[in-house]
Amino acid sequence: MYTISDTINTRSFQGLQVAKIMDLNAREIIQVHLEADAIFPTHTSPTDAYILVLEGEINFYINSDKFILKKHQFFDFPKKEEHWVEATKNSIFLIIR
Repeated sequence: MYTISDTINTRSFQGLQVAKIMDLNAREIIQVHLEADAIFPTHTSPTDAYILVLEGEINFYINSDKFILKKHQFFDFPKKEEHWVEATKNSIFLIIR
């Protein structure tokens, strides 16, 4: 049900390359800075959402599952599912929803 995409990290530098990462109807992009060992407490999203990690590393917890997300990985999850985030390093990520 949940998958981590590593598309950005697996692209090589060969001339010009353009690739669609995702197709969505996002209404907002939220930037989050989370210090190492800090926690973004349990909450839900009003819409289906994506996380794109720009820097650092986070643990994303949802439905008793833990997903380790690293720089340039993105992850999608459904609306109204309780989840929380823990930074294992100083991290910056985007919530796209």
